Amino acid sequence: MEPSAGRPDDVSVLTVGELGEFGLIDRVRRIIGSDPRVLIGPGDDAAQVATRDGHVLVTTDLLIENRHFRRDWSTAAEVGRKAAACNLSDINAMGGIATALTIGLGAPASLPVAWAEEFTRGFVSECDLVGAQVVGGDVTAAEVVVVAVTAIGDAPRPVRRAGALPGDVVAVAGTLGLAGAGFAALSRGFRSPRAAVDAHRVPHPPYAAGPQAAAAGATSLVDVSDGLLADLGHVARASGVRIELESSRLTVPEAVVTVGEALGRDPVSFVLTGGDDYALAATFSAETPLPDGWTQIGRVSDGEAAVLVDGSPYDGDPGHQHFR
Repeated sequence: MEPSAGRPDDVSVLTVGELGEFGLIDRVRRIIGSDPRVLIGPGDDAAQVATRDGHVLVTTDLLIENRHFRRDWSTAAEVGRKAAACNLSDINAMGGIATALTIGLGAPASLPVAWAEEFTRGFVSECDLVGAQVVGGDVTAAEVVVVAVTAIGDAPRPVRRAGALPGDVVAVAGTLGLAGAGFAALSRGFRSPRAAVDAHRVPHPPYAAGPQAAAAGATSLVDVSDGLLADLGHVARASGVRIELESSRLTVPEAVVTVGEALGRDPVSFVLTGGDDYALAATFSAETPLPDGWTQIGRVSDGEAAVLVDGSPYDGDPGHQHFR
């Protein structure tokens, strides 16, 4: 039966905001279909595609001015570094290393050329951290600065979000909460604490940690771009497991404590729900020694797919939502 006008599933009246990011992705996936050359399709941090001489990882991200960055908060070089880091982190989150990137830049005609050049220098400097090369792109006019990046890389053993098993331990690598706290501070007109504000402007993904996790036998892997609870929620649903976190195991940076006190907010909430740090979260067999730089924060158990904190559902938004 065709949906009647006005019903929530009637595409003629349903909006992207009502459907949400992942509802929209599900509909797009149905239209795209499948292909035997696609070894890993939508639903992970990067896709894996077979080629005649092997396979590659591919990922794409968008950064929109006044949505993901502000030119009065960040220098052009900082925006460039962040744009690169978002995509390099996606390859890292599959246990891989990026090798090449393309950039699409939409810009107002009034944008100074010096800004575009500084942006490029920042982008290249971040790529240099993993040895990746910018190989091309496109430029067009736009009302605000829009950056679209595609990264290509490879991994000997790509690690997906689906794969966590009951009994596994949950661990993280990198810093959590700083970028979210920095965004909150900047949004209130503050320019400190410096560690938090700088983390929002330029993330520092643990680039070595993804390949280390894959080599150690990680059963699942994801980067923390939308928030620890939100991104581990993807792992829980993809793997069909319950993830139980222990707040006492979480590291709360001093700058996050400072922002929490200034804004009257529990600092742990930034660690649990703040995005843009691009740390990694993974699951490992309980018998697997964690690689250096990884810290256990919880366990995987049987049960309905969910993420619990100290045995209970989190009371609040688990992280960033794009159409809110």
